[in-house]
Amino acid sequence: MPLLRRSKDEDSAADEALAKASDDADRGRLSQAATQLVRRLVDLGIDGAGPLAPAADAAAAARRKHSDVEDAIDALVSSSTRSAAVGGFVTGLGGFVTLPVALPANLLGYYVIATRTVAGTAALRGYDLSSEEVRSAVLLVLADEDGGALLTKFGLAGPGGLVTRLARKQLAGPGLAVLNKAIGFQLLSRLGRSSLSRLGRGLPLAGGLLGAGLDAYALRRTAKAARAAFPLRRGSAGEVTGGAGR
Repeated sequence: MPLLRRSKDEDSAADEALAKASDDADRGRLSQAATQLVRRLVDLGIDGAGPLAPAADAAAAARRKHSDVEDAIDALVSSSTRSAAVGGFVTGLGGFVTLPVALPANLLGYYVIATRTVAGTAALRGYDLSSEEVRSAVLLVLADEDGGALLTKFGLAGPGGLVTRLARKQLAGPGLAVLNKAIGFQLLSRLGRSSLSRLGRGLPLAGGLLGAGLDAYALRRTAKAARAAFPLRRGSAGEVTGGAGR
């Protein structure tokens, strides 16, 4: 599982993210950006807004079409993978002319899709998306390997699903807020690295194909991590709970 693999660089990055997130006096632009990123991912990816339905509704729709929970998750992931690939292709199609504007928009759009996929998987496995621990667990999955380092810093490493570990730790509201903000810093760092790795999109057609492939691969990787992070809850039978309005 990606969340368990860590390197010294990831430990160092986690220490830095945690230090920034714990600094109540930090009101700089990066701190605000980390907070806003997490808020937008939760608002758009989990609760839904405008044409985007809540992730719980999307999960429930998939469940109605498939009697088996895992089949419903497969359908949800397939749909999300196609959306990510289309977004990556369209963004890369413009070449260098549109790259400065299109790339940041695509990366945010990708993370919204990824958030909905992880949250939908959690809902189909029986987790309540209105729970703060579940929401933090969704964000941790997005952080990928960086999330593994944060888990260790918070004393959350070990066996069992992410939600179980978060509940066992009994982090109070402020503790979860610090964790979420630290995840925001980690995601901002990943956004920067992703931007640099996607410069091959500068050639219109090649950039579109590269963008589609990268985003589809990344989405499947995140979906696999989500399955590991949210094991099926006993007695849930695929019941979907939790929605917008928080």
